[in-house]
Amino acid sequence: MASLLGRVLTAAQWAHRRAFERAAADPAGAQMSLLRGLLRDNAATVFGREHGFATTDGPAVFAQRVPMRDYEALRPYVRRLLAGERHVLTAEEPLAFATTSGTTGEPKFVPVTPTTARQTAALMRLWTAFALRDHPALLDHCLLTLVGPAREGLTPGGRPHGAMTGLTYRQLPWLVRRRHAVPYAVTLIRDHDTRYFVAARLALAQQVSCVATPNASTVLRLAETAANGTPALIRAVHDGALGVTDVEALPGSGVSSAELRRMLERGLRRDRPRAAGLAVAAARRGRLVLGECWPELSLVACWLGGSAGIQARHLDAEFGPRVARRDLGLVASEGRLTVPVEDATAAGVLAVHTTFFEFFDEDAGEDARSGTHLCHELEEGRRYRVVVTGANGLYRYALNDVVEVRGFYRRTPTVAFVRKGRDMLNITGEKLHLNHVLAGVRVAEHAAGTRVWQFRLIADAEASRYDLLVELARAVTSPAALGTAFDRALSEVNVEYASKRGSGRLGPPRVFVMRPGWSERVCRDEVARGRREAQHKWSALAEGWDAVSRAEAGEALERAAGTPAGLSGG
Repeated sequence: MASLLGRVLTAAQWAHRRAFERAAADPAGAQMSLLRGLLRDNAATVFGREHGFATTDGPAVFAQRVPMRDYEALRPYVRRLLAGERHVLTAEEPLAFATTSGTTGEPKFVPVTPTTARQTAALMRLWTAFALRDHPALLDHCLLTLVGPAREGLTPGGRPHGAMTGLTYRQLPWLVRRRHAVPYAVTLIRDHDTRYFVAARLALAQQVSCVATPNASTVLRLAETAANGTPALIRAVHDGALGVTDVEALPGSGVSSAELRRMLERGLRRDRPRAAGLAVAAARRGRLVLGECWPELSLVACWLGGSAGIQARHLDAEFGPRVARRDLGLVASEGRLTVPVEDATAAGVLAVHTTFFEFFDEDAGEDARSGTHLCHELEEGRRYRVVVTGANGLYRYALNDVVEVRGFYRRTPTVAFVRKGRDMLNITGEKLHLNHVLAGVRVAEHAAGTRVWQFRLIADAEASRYDLLVELARAVTSPAALGTAFDRALSEVNVEYASKRGSGRLGPPRVFVMRPGWSERVCRDEVARGRREAQHKWSALAEGWDAVSRAEAGEALERAAGTPAGLSGG
């Protein structure tokens, strides 16, 4: 039976659930009503006047008057908002701005209006209601999630900007926030190692029934921290201590380091029985394993699609098949776009009552202003690129995501994230997509008899070849099999690659077996250079070598430069 908190949340979500179900039964009607409301409400804005919102009625005229655009085309309007100008994109004033990585090196600042904040929180509660339907014990104990800081600074106009995960956390009901195993204050710790240690210490002191975080790599990092810090973590729980000496607050967080430490230590107490239980769990495997520390855990929620799914499958080592997996949905700083309603699938129902959607075919050119499809026109099994319009002021915004239609809920498509639209490498016209590379890596794993923990494919245009960097779950006796199988698989799934390889326009790929922990070290370096940790996504494809990988490949890279077989171990 669901916990009291679960029943309260489900009851509170009933009105939104009915709106969701009505919209799912009539997606065309829901989308038309939503678009007309957005045009009406924002007709007097700078953007609305420039694009004739007041006399725009329906998707066809909307598409004629408003060109699709990416963030860089929208940036001039956002800069005016950041400076404090009113009514530029929306009639509502932004509460804050969600920051994320931009394509030019300058961060994106996505407006968060009161309406988008309410919608995001309501969709998260809707996700929870569906999850509770299938997992009634979901909220019996604590919820573990790690978010980014909601405030990293202030805009010139005085509005806060920060991570969308942190901004969303602020919208959660108080009853939910108080059940979090790791308080929001943890995200304000500046040092990454310290942050994960404190998170592990606080979470392990509790019984956890649900883990929810977009990137599975976040959970894996927490698991690694627990394994490597087993004695210190058990001792901290036993003593009622934080377990770390120095806690430095993030600059711009609005709190001092001393204040942050007091926040983190608030409520800590000796817990000898819990420490003894953790010691028993650690003795079974020689280290702390999260799944064994939380026997009441019923669900792990994270992204299951695209390259993120590679990391998600590594969760078996911590939780085994006992704990269900559910995707968190197509979620970005630009909005929450789907609601997954089932376990073990990356697909979710399009939120047609909160976002206006357009789609164009996966293989369409960059200029796809004509030929877009509305959501009720999508076909099962087809792949599309996504364009969104929402209450945050993003109008016909090209999200650069490729999704696949996996079925329908009522009459609304369920879509799964496949890859980013620009996840492609090309040297001589072979146009390698990430899905081609994923297929090749799977075949290489089978041939070598091991699992690839993480990989990166690098285009070496000068030498007209690809470098495949792999971190393996365990060593292999014949690493050459990896390269041979990978090359063969790419030829099978991509005819242009086969043609270029056959003609010698592409050389054979080189494979580098990297040292254990390579991918984590690359991630830490990228975060240290400004990539947001909570939104960090592993780049499976790259146009060139990064400094960390080049240094770790070391002499192997130099040896491989003249190796006809194209294989080297790092």
